[in-house]
Parts: sequence; structure tokens; C-alpha cells
Amino acid sequence: MNKKKVITFLSLIVVTLCAIAGCISPPIEQVNTPSVPNVKQESVQLIVSAAADLNYVFPEIAKLWEQETKHQVTFNFGSTGQLAQQIDRGAPVDLFAAANKKFVEELDKKGLILSDTKALYGVGRITLWQKEGSTLEIKDIKDLTKPEIKRVAIANPDHAPYGVAAKEAMQSVGIWEALQSKLVFGENIKQTQQYAETGNVDVAIVALSLSVNKSGKWTLIPSELHKPLEQMLAVPKSSPHPDVAKKLAAFINGEKGRLLMRKYGFILEGEKPTS
Repeated sequence: MNKKKVITFLSLIVVTLCAIAGCISPPIEQVNTPSVPNVKQESVQLIVSAAADLNYVFPEIAKLWEQETKHQVTFNFGSTGQLAQQIDRGAPVDLFAAANKKFVEELDKKGLILSDTKALYGVGRITLWQKEGSTLEIKDIKDLTKPEIKRVAIANPDHAPYGVAAKEAMQSVGIWEALQSKLVFGENIKQTQQYAETGNVDVAIVALSLSVNKSGKWTLIPSELHKPLEQMLAVPKSSPHPDVAKKLAAFINGEKGRLLMRKYGFILEGEKPTS
């Protein structure tokens, strides 16, 4: 056997041994590299702009939400009209909860809302609220004209839906003009209540949701005295986290969220108040 044939024969032996031992890799197209799924979703910080009448109930709901999802929520409570203006100017809000649905619908007409996320979360009611220990007898909205009542606080009707409802109720019973010298305007419904809490006014017309489950004296104002306060939430298109915001909205109107919403007087059609 000549030298060339010997080299060829030895090369074949080496290749065969390497193949048996796994030295030779299979062709690239036969290698299957499994994909690694992203099994853990990072937590996000949602910004929720909410009407001031949600000042007590939303933090309770957020606590449950954060425990279940590990996502965090930061609230921006205020007058619905002012919050709507912020969204109109491009504020990065993840969820907007308005005290009157018209503000959400107006933003939607401007193309600033994810339309399929609009949902009612309750119908607001107003009360005559006094701090605990007050000796004034106020059982009816007409009692506000009594001479011993010097100051009455309502939310500013120029931008606060609860202020509009208070004004409408006074107009319905014919006392709006007579009370002009007594009226003190709050920037939102929570500040309106604080005026009465601190004694700066004798009585305040506030939201039912700020009256229940809290110390103080209050009387419910008949709903027929003002237009319905249909309250609505939605995800703005400016939301940095729209998918997570949709889940929070669903949680609010889900079983656990509705239980707390009813506790604070936010009733939807077909629901009963939480006992």
C-alpha cells in the first residue's frame, strides 16, 4: 500500500472513531434550540387620576390589587374637570375615574380615550354633612336658609360635578339665590368636607361616599333634586401601561372591587348596598 492510501485509510478510521464518540456535531439545521419564555412580568407603577369622592374607597381597593398583582398604584385625587384638563393636555395617566361620565365621553370624542375601556362604576349621591358634635338641626336642604347657619360649603360648580349637583338641588327648592352670601366653594368635594371638619363652615354638601363609614352627622339629599351623577372610568390613550390599567379597571368593577364600592355607596343598576 503506497503512502497516499495509508494516509487516506488512517483518516477514515479517525473520522469513524470521532463520530462514534460524539466528536462530530450534527448539521446546524438539525440543532433545536428551545426558546426560554419570560415567565416573570415586571411590576409597574400605575397613575390613577380619580374624582375626590373616591378618596376613601380607591385606596382600599388598591391595597387588595397590589397584594394580588404586585403592581403599585399612585393616586391623583381632585376635581373631575381639572383632572380631565390634565389628560387633555397629555398627562401620562393610566386610569381616569370621573364623577360624571360626560367628562370621559368628551375626552373620548377628542380621541384621547381607549373607547372599549369606558365603564360606569356607580351613581353618586349628595348629603348635608356636619362635623360630629354640631348642635345645628339640619334635616332638609331648605334648612340651609336658617339664620343660625352662617356658612355653607359646596364644591365649585364650575368644574366639580358634585358642586353642580349641589347647585341643582338648591335651585330645585328655590334657595340658590338666597344662599349666595353664605356659600364657600371648595376646589373639590374632599376639600369641601374639610371646611366643615375644621369648623370654617357650619355645613357642607358632600358626596355620600365621604359621609358613610366616617364620624359626623349627615342627611341624604333626595336624588330627584339633581341630575343623576353617573360616574365612569376609562383608560386614556396617554397611559404608559394600558394593558395593566385595563386589568385594574376590571378589578374595580369585579367581585372584590364591587364589594367595597357598594360599601361606600357606589351602586350600579341591579345591585344592593353592602350591609
